[in-house]
Amino acid sequence: MPAASGLFLTFEGGDGAGKTTQARLLEQWLSDRGRAVVRTREPGGTEVGVLIRDIVLHHRGDIAPRAEALLYAADRAHHVATVVRPALERGDVVIQDRYLDSSVAYQGAGRVLDAAEIRELSMWAAGGLLPDLTVLLDLDPAAARARRDSDAKPFDRLEAERDDFHARVRAGFLGLAAAEPGRFLVIDAALPPESIAATIRDRVAALLP
Repeated sequence: MPAASGLFLTFEGGDGAGKTTQARLLEQWLSDRGRAVVRTREPGGTEVGVLIRDIVLHHRGDIAPRAEALLYAADRAHHVATVVRPALERGDVVIQDRYLDSSVAYQGAGRVLDAAEIRELSMWAAGGLLPDLTVLLDLDPAAARARRDSDAKPFDRLEAERDDFHARVRAGFLGLAAAEPGRFLVIDAALPPESIAATIRDRVAALLP
């Protein structure tokens, strides 16, 4: 379902791949060129989302996989309705850290739920809204863990998962990209940040009116 005249860009990839850094660099580049930019994330892009983020990432104890998927869907429904669609209708560029592809990769592949059901749930929650471009920062899980270790920050629930979980998540993301090559831009996240940023800028520039 089309949203409006803005541009919807999402960043995907495993934890530690550099999504936040690249989203910030892209935001700066677009802002310097006079574009109105809304930078946001899932979960946590709204007040409701902050509460859901605390539950799904920092709750002590287990959360049933289906319950986890539904919490992410609830966050997505509210976030798209109150932040993303209004921004697109204004003609803004929305840069978002994680979207429905993360649900398919983490809850579908990682939690071994039915990926098609997770996607259907996510599309329903988002009212059918797909990004104009999804940047997938691909990084070997061992390298990603080394990056997270160097941050000296405590791991959240997903970051603390075993290596086989993160391997499934990576494979899930790559499978999604292979299925929709027109929407995805897959980049080796081990490359220098500025090289990655330049590749992203070139692709985004081609989408700007």
